[in-house]
Amino acid sequence: MLQTEFEFCLPRGYVDGDGNLHRTGTMRLSNAKDEILPLQDPRVRKNEAYLTVIVLSRVITKLGELADVNPGVIENLFSTDLAYLQDFYNKINEDGAVEYRANCPHCDREVRVNASELIEEPAFLA
Repeated sequence: MLQTEFEFCLPRGYVDGDGNLHRTGTMRLSNAKDEILPLQDPRVRKNEAYLTVIVLSRVITKLGELADVNPGVIENLFSTDLAYLQDFYNKINEDGAVEYRANCPHCDREVRVNASELIEEPAFLA
């Protein structure tokens, strides 16, 4: 069966208006509509870089306990988290591999981490 949703853990996390931190979430595979409709958005026409904000707000189905992941949420992510989500989006939609290389904190050997199976951030990626 084709996996269409992938869990992630943001490096820093989104802090909402009440000061709550949201780090874990779910992103689904994008479809043509997710990439075509944002091109009609006036914010994208004014600034092409905003395309990323709109697309991510469409494909992120969950972020912590937030009821809605909208462009305002994506706009207020830390730049590290935005870069992480862009990379994650590309990995799951282009090649399907959500794998990162890391060094084991115990033996310092390089290991491969399948990020789609992670729910919490592993200690050596902190």
